[in-house]
Amino acid sequence: MFELRASGRLGRVLVVDDDAGVRKPIRERLTKAGYEVVEADDGDQAIKKLNEGDNPLMVDSILCDIRMPKINGTEAISYFRAQYPSVPIVVLTGYPDVELANSLMRQGVLDYLVKPVSTDKVLSVIERAVDRHVILNDQFVA
Repeated sequence: MFELRASGRLGRVLVVDDDAGVRKPIRERLTKAGYEVVEADDGDQAIKKLNEGDNPLMVDSILCDIRMPKINGTEAISYFRAQYPSVPIVVLTGYPDVELANSLMRQGVLDYLVKPVSTDKVLSVIERAVDRHVILNDQFVA
């Protein structure tokens, strides 16, 4: 699938994590693969970035940490799910929690990755997420 958009990118991914040391290698890997990456330090900043200006930021996938200051990942994911129901969400967390993973998957989270994770694994999951979003959007547009 992997179609280039009008922007020349494969898609836009919002990466939400309070650790810049986690965001940087992910941003570099996804950018190298052809994705546009938008970063946010926490759920509050992510929500603001999605809603700033007259034209809300449209993304093809969201990669979100769970434990963050201000608005944590579970609260942010609830917001993302309500406002952007077709956008695939992938959780990236340092805290493996089977109950939380199951709860988030029931809410529509596509995948639950536990840190440390390779950037190649993140790329693979994001490729699947963006493809899913493109396919779902094409079905609604057609």
